[in-house]
Order: sequence, then structure tokens, then C-alpha cells
Amino acid sequence: MNDEARQRALKILERRDVSRKMLLDKLTEKGISNTDAEEVADWLCGLGVVNDERFAGLVVRHYAAKGYGKRRICDELYRRGIDRELWDAALDELPETDDTVDRLLGAKLRGDVSPEGLQRAQGYLLRRGYSWDDIRAATERYLSGKDTL
Repeated sequence: MNDEARQRALKILERRDVSRKMLLDKLTEKGISNTDAEEVADWLCGLGVVNDERFAGLVVRHYAAKGYGKRRICDELYRRGIDRELWDAALDELPETDDTVDRLLGAKLRGDVSPEGLQRAQGYLLRRGYSWDDIRAATERYLSGKDTL
């Protein structure tokens, strides 16, 4: 195994946790051959230092805490090269989204229930990765709460 590849890999992992694919990409960007990069990645996976299952859970928790929906989190898992088989277990960690969607919708609307305001807020939530069903339900809850005030 190439010592330079090993040292670069450890330097990358010193800064933050990465998926196997991210590690391979970073190593090849640094001029390490594909063969050496694969060897080092396999070695680190065997040691448990690089663990895509653990990394998937970390990604899900991070983006859920930032208020992103399931679709956006799936995009992030895909972008980071996590195998789809690992997604389900990681996505099981997602908390219930009703409170988050309600909070984000209320913050975006700030009392503006005009059709344009609603459309703008709903588009914002769609871009954050929430399903249309979640957005519709949150909009109905918001509007029914406004009627009682």
C-alpha cells in the first residue's frame, strides 16, 4: 500500500468524517492513482474508520437539524456517494416533520396569507425537500389557526 496515499487519507479524515466515495474522490484529486486510493479506502473501511452506514446517519441528523426535508436529505446522501441500501436505516432516524414544517411556514409567511405569499412560502418548503402532502397539511393548519385568532 502506498504510504503517500495512506498519509493523505488520514489527513482528510483528520478534518472530518467522509464516505468511501468522497475519500476516493479526494485522493484521486490529490494525484493518488485509482488503485492506491481503492486499496487505502478498503483498508480504512476494514478498520472501521470509514463507515458509510455511520456517515449516512450523520448526514441525516445534520440536515434534519437544519430543517431540511426527506427529499433534500436523500439528495445529500446521493451526492456523497452513499449506497441506497444504507438510506433506509439512516432515514429511520428522521424525526416527525410536522413541527418543523409548521415553524418554517410561519416564519416565511409572517402573516402574509395572500396567494402570492402562500405560493412563495410553499415553494420555499419544496426547495427544502418537503413533500407536497406535508406542505399542504402545514398550510391548512396555519390557515385554520389564523381563522381562530
